[in-house]
Amino acid sequence: MREIVFDTETTGLDPKTGDRLVEIGCVEVVNRFPTGRNFHVYINPGRPVPQEAFDVHGLSDEFLADKPRFDDVADDFVAFVGDAQLVAHNASFDMGFINFELKASGRAIFGAERVVDTLMMARRKHPGAPASLDALCNRYGIDRSKRIKHGALLDAELLAEVYLELTGGRQAGLDLSVSAQATSAGETGGRVALPPRPAPLSPRITIAEAEAHAAFIAMIGEKALWNVYLNEGDQAETA
Repeated sequence: MREIVFDTETTGLDPKTGDRLVEIGCVEVVNRFPTGRNFHVYINPGRPVPQEAFDVHGLSDEFLADKPRFDDVADDFVAFVGDAQLVAHNASFDMGFINFELKASGRAIFGAERVVDTLMMARRKHPGAPASLDALCNRYGIDRSKRIKHGALLDAELLAEVYLELTGGRQAGLDLSVSAQATSAGETGGRVALPPRPAPLSPRITIAEAEAHAAFIAMIGEKALWNVYLNEGDQAETA
């Protein structure tokens, strides 16, 4: 499954009152793992950046002056997203700005059914606990030392790690990696055919214990479950 974990930075809180995007950062995730493919762009908002917004993300009017407008990067952004599911923290905020800009530029907006909100996920999983991105990084031991100010791409990268933890953590990733190996090897059911050991392991029972077990199985007879197990093993070796 392909997903796009993303974050935005803006000039304020509400596009309907004139605030605009100044940065978009996206991280591609396939089967809950970042692929290394990112999308990142700074955007000229066409209006001054208020001091309170600058204090959050550090993007000044001077820095943004020569950056493209949203309409100039919209097609690349939409193409990168494709038909993937979108993942954001406090998604209603980010999607409000994204869809406002898409609609204003005459493009189709993203439907709410395509969006996963990690803030809501965190509140359900950890009721009553802080659910900010910083708090979740602390909870899951994710290094956020580079997050001096908000930045869309860095925050999307951190959120991708948080999202992995919210959806099952590293153990879920192990299951997915096994399934991926099975697919590439032509196996089904998530099982992987492992190569034989170069040297067999030493027996964990003594000769006397093995003889006692054999005598016990002989006493039970042909219907002993142990014989069924041995027959299955022989069939698997000859398959």
